[in-house]
Amino acid sequence: MTEKTGTFLVTEADTESAILRDVETGQIHTLSEHDGYEQGEVVDATIAPEPPMDVVWTVVEESSRRTVELVDSDLSPTKQAMEIAESQPVGEVERVERAGTGEIHVLSVPPEQVDDAVEDVLEDEETVARAARVDAVRVEVRSDPEEGVLNVRYLPD
Repeated sequence: MTEKTGTFLVTEADTESAILRDVETGQIHTLSEHDGYEQGEVVDATIAPEPPMDVVWTVVEESSRRTVELVDSDLSPTKQAMEIAESQPVGEVERVERAGTGEIHVLSVPPEQVDDAVEDVLEDEETVARAARVDAVRVEVRSDPEEGVLNVRYLPD
């Protein structure tokens, strides 16, 4: 095996090892040791398998490390999000690119399930992985319980 450069989500970490998941491919890499990684961090790095068995990995070079801020905002969904939701069936999601960096998702859910849906988005490991893929450092969830709308905003800062 050869070195691999990418963006990784730290899915587990303890004092001796860490598990990284490539945010593009989903491939899992167990590190034999690490420099203080914590669960939920996003790491841009080059990793390499350790001989002779090539089953554990080591960080060759780390170019950046960050955490993604997850926010349950008390703001209402944007006007754009509400317009998208008007024509969207319950259970659907619309993805919209932001001008510049990031992404916006509009989800339509039954009104009585909005609070649970917000909690699901904020607790889902994939939310952080998606943020890493679109170079976001902040995920802001806005909701309208009366209309059954979630507006998930992946923001660069």
